[in-house]
Amino acid sequence: MKGWDYKEEYEQEKQEILSAIEEVLGSGQLILGDKVKKFEADYAHYCEVKFGVGVDNGTNAIFLALKALGIGANDEVITVANTAVPTVSAIVSAGATPVFVDIDEKSFLMDTSQIESAITPRTKCILPVHLFGQCVDMNEVNRIAKQHGLMVLEDCAQSHGATFHGHKAGSLSDMAATSFYPTKILGTYGDGGMVLTHQEAWCEKLRRLRSYGMESTYYAIEHGYNSRLDEIHAAILLKKLAHIEDYLSKRRALANRYNELLKDTSLILPLELPYRKHSYYLYVVRHTKRDLILEELRKKGIFLNIHYPFPIHLMPGYAHLNYKEGDLPVTERVAKELFSLPIYPAFGFDEQNSLAEAIIEVIDKLGLESPQSTVHSRQ
Repeated sequence: MKGWDYKEEYEQEKQEILSAIEEVLGSGQLILGDKVKKFEADYAHYCEVKFGVGVDNGTNAIFLALKALGIGANDEVITVANTAVPTVSAIVSAGATPVFVDIDEKSFLMDTSQIESAITPRTKCILPVHLFGQCVDMNEVNRIAKQHGLMVLEDCAQSHGATFHGHKAGSLSDMAATSFYPTKILGTYGDGGMVLTHQEAWCEKLRRLRSYGMESTYYAIEHGYNSRLDEIHAAILLKKLAHIEDYLSKRRALANRYNELLKDTSLILPLELPYRKHSYYLYVVRHTKRDLILEELRKKGIFLNIHYPFPIHLMPGYAHLNYKEGDLPVTERVAKELFSLPIYPAFGFDEQNSLAEAIIEVIDKLGLESPQSTVHSRQ
């Protein structure tokens, strides 16, 4: 058993996907055509924003958003180290400096109470990551940003369809960046991304930046990049966007079943916070004996994923930021305890039952029914 496989979903949607590709190949327009325009409009509408700008991947969505906001050398961006590397990679690539705050112990999301103490005269932006499918407290983020004159850029790569106080992830800030990498709730068969914004001027700038700084052929108004969403991926995503609520419903059904199946174990289960609809991009559990549990499961042929085993502030690639072990104690602690259970829509209830039974057997075998069993997500 493994964490995710696109092939089952592809078989279910194969005719739609192939027809979408055929439409593009027969159209004579492979780059920035009608499919990209329609997908930009439709996904922006889904996310309750005015404008969407399709780009080549989620990393460049963050990078281009930062550039459009005028953030670069000597600027600081407040974010978290408990995220995928691309969040931080994009900040550094834009020329800015990531400044990390710790995460909340229960939700694993940005601890908003730490933001103000991280603000310096160089701070220009707060970049909250809606991790695992749940939104950060954007009321508090936006309050702090307004008070200090900062921009807010949401990282929505893991939160398609999630809501905060009834409003969609991606609609809660100055700009938002998302990814359509294959594993995502809304994913294509390759790379893709988008930047969302309410502001037309930013939309126009983003469209220039993604295509060499040009508005017309071979005439650069400003320095730009090659970061366009391909027509084929836009066409695929248009077909899949029609199914997004079904994807979300299946994920939430699987999450509810996990909650019931595993409620009496010593695992700490995901916490769905008030006023937030969790989209369950990942179903992430926690245990102090994670590595022992995963080792025993591997003996049964069950291979589960860890998101994310290495906090970014301690990686060699970001040693120049001068963080050390102990600087983000919660992030460092949970990185040693979290692991993810399969939750993609094609994952069947029978498979889920078998996995839950195997986990319970392993926990019983290891004698891990500890006081930790009283500390899980219902509290």
